[in-house]
Amino acid sequence: MTKSELMGVLAAKQAHLLQKDVELAVNTIIDVLTTAIATGERIEIRGFGGFSTIPRKARMGRNPKTGESVSLPSRHT
Repeated sequence: MTKSELMGVLAAKQAHLLQKDVELAVNTIIDVLTTAIATGERIEIRGFGGFSTIPRKARMGRNPKTGESVSLPSRHT
């Protein structure tokens, strides 16, 4: 489901809301979730799922095309 499809479903179920109000609500929720994840917070939505970042250490990887060793920096996934 895309964001526009989500907005369409919400607008159909909540006929008393204007399309721009539904769009504002969805965009605000996504912005809050994105900011929380970016700052390292954990998000848990009961009945749906939990989201968090996991720190990964720097390591040596391998280029699958050439077989050459490559240094991979630390990162958050």
